[in-house]
Amino acid sequence: MSHYRNMSSVKEIESALARLSLQDLQAVRTWLDDFIEDQLEVSDEFKAKIQRAKQEIANGLHSRVRKPEASQ
Repeated sequence: MSHYRNMSSVKEIESALARLSLQDLQAVRTWLDDFIEDQLEVSDEFKAKIQRAKQEIANGLHSRVRKPEASQ
């Protein structure tokens, strides 16, 4: 039963969003992005990768720097 209630809520939210101005939609999007980001957990593996990347940058290693192509 709660599944149908959630679907109804999503439909109600979609309907309400469709009536918002572009500015208000952008504010909702920013809020939603922040909300979702806050819900994500940062794994130890990801933290280690960040730490390695910071160390490589500090040591002058930039293995993933893209160089612009020569214009033709």
